[in-house]
Amino acid sequence: MDTEHVNYGLSISEEEKQPIEETPNPLPRAVLRLNNAMLLDGEWRFSLDTNDVGLRECWYLGRDYEHVAKWPGSVEMHLAEARGQTDPARWQDQVVAWYEREFTLPVQDEPAGRSMYQLTFGACGYETRVWLNGRQLRTVEGEDVHYGEYTSFSFELNEDMLRPVNRLTVRVADTMDAETPRGKQESHVYKRGGIWYQTYTGAVRSVWLELVERNRLRSRVGVASLVEDRLVRFNLTTRIHDPGQYTLRLQVCKRQNGCNEPLATSDFPLRLEAGQKQQRVVLEVPGAELWSPEHPQLYRLVAQLIDQDGYAAQIEARFGLRKIEAHGRHVYLNNEAVYLDGILYQPGTATFEEIQRHFHAMKALGCNLVRVHIAGVDPRIYQLADELGLLLWVEVPSPHSSTPRSRQNHRAELARMLALMETHPSIVIWSLYNEDWGAQDIATNAATRRYIIDTYHYMHIEHPQFLVVDNDGWQHVSWEGRLKSDLLTAHLYTPELERWREVLDRLTQGQVEGVAAFPLVVGDPFFYRGQVPLIVSEWGGFGFPDYGGPLDAEARTERIRAFKQEMRKRPIAGDVYTQATNIEDERNGLIDPQTGELSVPAGLLNSRQQPPG
Repeated sequence: MDTEHVNYGLSISEEEKQPIEETPNPLPRAVLRLNNAMLLDGEWRFSLDTNDVGLRECWYLGRDYEHVAKWPGSVEMHLAEARGQTDPARWQDQVVAWYEREFTLPVQDEPAGRSMYQLTFGACGYETRVWLNGRQLRTVEGEDVHYGEYTSFSFELNEDMLRPVNRLTVRVADTMDAETPRGKQESHVYKRGGIWYQTYTGAVRSVWLELVERNRLRSRVGVASLVEDRLVRFNLTTRIHDPGQYTLRLQVCKRQNGCNEPLATSDFPLRLEAGQKQQRVVLEVPGAELWSPEHPQLYRLVAQLIDQDGYAAQIEARFGLRKIEAHGRHVYLNNEAVYLDGILYQPGTATFEEIQRHFHAMKALGCNLVRVHIAGVDPRIYQLADELGLLLWVEVPSPHSSTPRSRQNHRAELARMLALMETHPSIVIWSLYNEDWGAQDIATNAATRRYIIDTYHYMHIEHPQFLVVDNDGWQHVSWEGRLKSDLLTAHLYTPELERWREVLDRLTQGQVEGVAAFPLVVGDPFFYRGQVPLIVSEWGGFGFPDYGGPLDAEARTERIRAFKQEMRKRPIAGDVYTQATNIEDERNGLIDPQTGELSVPAGLLNSRQQPPG
């Protein structure tokens, strides 16, 4: 894209009945806008702030940068390139880096006072400060410093900040702090090696500039559906600079027809004050087909915020109607029992092109579920799953220690992720924690359990379209004999088939001691009795030396087939094979990380084609 000559155009809708045409999505986000975005990716000037003196010395007012770095990327790669190395650089405690570039302000063809520029970082962190022409920016949420490295954040740019040529300065800082959400990146607690990975932080996703309306809908849409009545509940967020009376107009269309004949449309009058506000509205979509892995039916939402002059600020999103529930021994999708043939997926530093190959390969393996393991990922993954018909199990990147501060950081990370991920019908399960990482005292600390219980209840009330797992793998929380998890999950690893049968028998009989590495339930006594579905949410690892098992493809294929057959003979609701691709020291993948080719036969993980037992 020629970043020096981009004409910006908003959704000009003086005639409210003007036909709405479908718009392609140029950016890694679920919501579309009728404008042009100018990517600020590419070469940036770069300096490492080894002694953390940049703030004190006011580097944001101008300095000579020693190096050049490609954005997006990572601090680790940029450090290595500056030192003439090929492998990512490691750092032991703290890293502080500064980036800077200029950009020419694009030509604006909109009426003055109607619009403003917005700067968005797809993800950057863990701690990010941004300056424009030497003036520090505040996020739309009012933050001088943005914390978190897995989700996007934006800045509104007022006219008095801008020049024909502008200087953008970014300070990125991160540490090995075990109280911040890290997922499987190393920390002071868990060091790199085995299942713990190289840090990958900093400038990890695109940056873009776009023209947005002063009074608009933000790029986030929550969707929850009542499939029996074909009702869809939309959560939309308004951003208002000019208080007044507005009309929120929603249209639901088939994706192919340009929305000339919407399936449903409705207006909602709103009196809006200055600031940001979330609003839920409900729309009936008669005759809508349901979304499922076998039939990934998506519809198009066109939402317009219309002011008193008839001007419409527009966003678009794709969504599907679906319902996920857990009752007794089964998981139900759209009121029908479904067995979850899952696989664990850790994309690591894979490019989006490689991720696309991985998703197609997982579908070819016969999976209907992908467990995206404890990481912040390119948001285009979720759109891809929507299109392909893959259920997703997502997880909050965990801190590595259990403290009041780590729980506060965990809750903030969960909130940031939810705000941007509620649009997708593919996302059906959320894990709060995994194997008690960041909640190591779950069995002994009532405050840790209380936090998990409260968060579980919050998810059920505010986000009822998801199933919630409190602590995946073991040590689920029981309160007064009620499990605070929609699924009872277990991580089971053994290469021996006879031992596998024994463990599965004990698990399905309701034994919670001596099945997994730790007791399956902590807190108050819990009596299984088939109350919730059982999921073997990690198993296999065949090829990973620490877990034993066959190393060649033929033996691995037979072992996987035999282990799957044993699970289908028992009242188990799903399983998640570990894992899709090799990553760092974990060499147990079934899919080539670069090409996406399978090392085992297609359809191997699809047990739904054969009746259980």
